[in-house]
Amino acid sequence: MRFSNIARTFALSVTLLVSALFSNVGVAQAKPLNVVATTSMIADAARQVAGDRAEVTALMGPGVDPHSYRQTRSDIAAMARADLVLWHGLYLEAQLEEFFLDLAKRRNVVAVGEAIDKDKLLSHAEYNGRYDPHVWMDPQLWESVVYAVRDALIKTDPNGEASYRANADKHVAEIDKLIDYMKAVAVTVPEKSRVLLTAHDAFSYFGRGYDFDVLGIQGISTESEAGLRRVEELVNTIVDRNISAVFVESSVPERNVRALIEGAGARGQDVVIGGTLFSDAMGEPGTYEGTYIGMIDHNVTLITRALGGVAPEGGFQGKLTAGS
Repeated sequence: MRFSNIARTFALSVTLLVSALFSNVGVAQAKPLNVVATTSMIADAARQVAGDRAEVTALMGPGVDPHSYRQTRSDIAAMARADLVLWHGLYLEAQLEEFFLDLAKRRNVVAVGEAIDKDKLLSHAEYNGRYDPHVWMDPQLWESVVYAVRDALIKTDPNGEASYRANADKHVAEIDKLIDYMKAVAVTVPEKSRVLLTAHDAFSYFGRGYDFDVLGIQGISTESEAGLRRVEELVNTIVDRNISAVFVESSVPERNVRALIEGAGARGQDVVIGGTLFSDAMGEPGTYEGTYIGMIDHNVTLITRALGGVAPEGGFQGKLTAGS
């Protein structure tokens, strides 16, 4: 029954897409470029690289979980009108993968996460033959995505090549400064305290890049279930390693984290919520945390301070919202 419902939804999506395509026949391409991106992180990269040569729309806003997101009729219409559609790939948008693979046969569609060298990606037992998609958690990897966005824009709009290259280089230089800051503050966290426990396993690239043990209650997809055994295992880890802070995520319900805190408390271990991290979505549009650099600055600054390290309250640019 579930399969038939999915099939009907996919068929409807294709029908609406074809209708939208035909409705646009004969309409001259408007400038600036119309770019649609799935996640807010990709949309931010596109805005940074495109500048005023494109209008960029993100399908998924703050607090939206890309693992479970399904396209709406308005999404389909927006993508049918777009000059360029950017999606992440690497099975992040799990419910949309079949749709995008089909859409790419008809429209200008690019999976920018797939540009990263596979030997730099983390495999995961949860998905045989697939990789952990949360590459934005390591800015060094994200730079490859920025360049993939640049190349997609150049292919779509060759006349803007010089601008796209200059903007991409400028943005990557800003990310390089962020990386230097992350290295400087992360190392101040006492080694025994470098345990990052969150709602789901979205921070493994951060952990690998900055020497943290990363534990998630759920797997790399929020579609996976957190069983009682997993919660019990993590309670034991909290007690054994004397973990004092765990973290919730802006796009994942915090009930499982609350269960951990209660379980640890029953064992005599005081644990607090260290704060809310941005995992699969950025902050509110128009805020510093609503940019990629602000999102990562928020995360590393909050993690560092909550786990006993030293980082300025305002982050590496002094722009973080107090208490954010």
